[in-house]
Amino acid sequence: MTSPAKFRKEKEIVAEYETQVKEIRAQLVEQLKCLDQQCELRVQLLQDLQDFFRKKAEIEVDYSRNLEKLAERFLTKTRSTKDHLLKKEHSILSPVNCWNLLLLQVKRESRDHATLSDLYLNNIIPRFAQISEDSGRLFKKSKEVGVQLQEDLMKVLNELYTVMKTYHMYNTDSINAESKLKDAEKQEEKQMGRSDRQTPRSPDTLASIKTDEKPVRRSSVKKIEKMKEKRQAKYTENKLKAIKARNEYLLALEATNSCVFKYYIHDLSDIIDCCDLGYHASLHRALRTYLSAEQNVETSKHSGMETLEGAAESLEANGDKQKLMETYNNVFCPPARFDFQSHMGDTMGVVCAQQPLEGELLQRCQQLQSRLSTLKIENEEVKKTMEATLSTIQDMVTVEDYDVSECFHHSNSMESVKSTFSESYLSKPSLAKRRANQQETEQFYFTKLKEFLEGRNLITKLEAKHDLIDKTMGESQKTDCCLASGRRNSAVRKQESGEAIPLMVESCIRFISRHGLQHEGIFRVSGSQVEVNDIKNAFERGEDPLAGDQNDHDMDSIAGVLKLYFRGLDHALFPKEVFHDLISCVSMESLHERAVHVKKVLKSLPSKTLIIMRYLFSFLNHLSQYSEDNMMDPYNLAICFGPTLMSVPEGNDQVSCQAHVNELIKTIIIHHDTIFPGPQDMQGAIYTVPGAGDDFCDSPHCEPPLVEEPAPDTVSVRHNSEDVVALTI
Repeated sequence: MTSPAKFRKEKEIVAEYETQVKEIRAQLVEQLKCLDQQCELRVQLLQDLQDFFRKKAEIEVDYSRNLEKLAERFLTKTRSTKDHLLKKEHSILSPVNCWNLLLLQVKRESRDHATLSDLYLNNIIPRFAQISEDSGRLFKKSKEVGVQLQEDLMKVLNELYTVMKTYHMYNTDSINAESKLKDAEKQEEKQMGRSDRQTPRSPDTLASIKTDEKPVRRSSVKKIEKMKEKRQAKYTENKLKAIKARNEYLLALEATNSCVFKYYIHDLSDIIDCCDLGYHASLHRALRTYLSAEQNVETSKHSGMETLEGAAESLEANGDKQKLMETYNNVFCPPARFDFQSHMGDTMGVVCAQQPLEGELLQRCQQLQSRLSTLKIENEEVKKTMEATLSTIQDMVTVEDYDVSECFHHSNSMESVKSTFSESYLSKPSLAKRRANQQETEQFYFTKLKEFLEGRNLITKLEAKHDLIDKTMGESQKTDCCLASGRRNSAVRKQESGEAIPLMVESCIRFISRHGLQHEGIFRVSGSQVEVNDIKNAFERGEDPLAGDQNDHDMDSIAGVLKLYFRGLDHALFPKEVFHDLISCVSMESLHERAVHVKKVLKSLPSKTLIIMRYLFSFLNHLSQYSEDNMMDPYNLAICFGPTLMSVPEGNDQVSCQAHVNELIKTIIIHHDTIFPGPQDMQGAIYTVPGAGDDFCDSPHCEPPLVEEPAPDTVSVRHNSEDVVALTI
């Protein structure tokens, strides 16, 4: 039986898992609520647009009637005049001609506004009604897919819970079997000791006693030995079961983390795309119809129409998706990875590949590889079909049928005009067929989308298991190579520990720290490309064009040189290997907790990289303290440096991930002193704030060093052309 302390530990593990799953389930519910809210807002917006144009149509038709009455009143008065002289001079007098032209213009304007009213009622309002219907239908289907994906995700979490409980059960059985085996060994030792403690007796008496007790002791010893053998076999069996259960738990754990990450990074983005499918393009068409009508009525209203036209042109699904995910950042950020929960002192958090499990794992790895090859080919075919169908749908909803200029090509007839365009738009027999084809294509697309997402889910889970097994099987082979490589590179690392900050970085930061802390828009405003190239070329020649105390350089160009250096690195300053571990901290509300998480992740990076990071972010933090003057707070600096310092890996949504990257860089700028080790923990260059009076020192020998230089016997600072070569990290 397990002790109360161990039992409490097991309950704590289960409670912690259930708490994490409960938080994810709450997130899933909030995601659906968020999408429901977006759908309701969209429907309300479309309803308001319909009401607005219906009321505007009434105003336009009233205005048209009033203009018609006004024109007819004065035209009738002109036709009924008795002044024959005026009639004769009708074609001669310019004032009369202007008067007649003015009345004709009013009549034409009346017809134009009648056309506007007709377009609003019979063209634009039906368009918004169709958009509302299509949006509701697409949202319902998208929500069904989302609910299915959430159910699949919860199944994966439940499977993990089952595997974890199985692991706990077998591990408990193994511990109990080991305890019973130890008890049997103690009984055997006790029995052996009892036979040795027999007191000496007379020969005759001793012989009779031995004759009586010998069968008894032999039987007891054999019984204990037999019991010990059984318990030894039971312990070996239970121990093997426990190891297998732990392996299954670790594999399921890796697969679950991969599925959860894939759902938050890829699936949610795809579902939002499906909710927005055709909405922006259809709304774009409807607003373009309105714009075309208004622009043909009065060109003098062009200035007012430009704002709305810009809004129509800026309708873009990815932009809305990014805003949505930024607004509900805590809902759409991936949660923290599930960590291996050791059970009752079992701290081995890796897959065991020792005998007799090595052959089994190797066979399983080969089976997974074969299965993945087939699944990837099948899923790629489904993806191609899905993308072709999506292209067809986009062609259907992006037809440029919003130009109504032909409605305003009037004849000289004064009879009332009705829009032939609005009639043709709704009365074409092909309209019903076109809409039926669109809905049929949408249904086929969602079928393929669901098939693709389910296939990708399975591929993600199997790949996670395969990669973990493959990595485990290859660890032993790589150990010797890593040790040899470590010995070969030890001398190189000793040399690198003495390298200073690259000259281009140090010199640019020193110049900005002395002259540009209050420069408005630093790093946001582009400098002169010619000057940027000149300064960069000088650094590459081994020179320092920013040496001394001269301030005749453009500050934005200096900032551009610094960004250009980091943009030109062979690999981004933050390696792609730690990308997902770093952005997972964005879901944490506390900035301090984020900083602790980032510090833990960055510990694995080389000291050379950490020294440059520490130097750069210390400078950026100092620069942000002057944000009231330079308008560059930590978030604005993060927007400028985020894409340069951390590239988004391929296969991830660039828009949503970039927002997470910017939030991460902002956190590092604010808490750089917590994240990076101090000089006592890691030797290397340190950024220091220039003194108040040091900026105006005339002699170069009295310049305060911007970098703290360690003692000569530990680190030497060198500036040469090698410092400018692109940093390989």
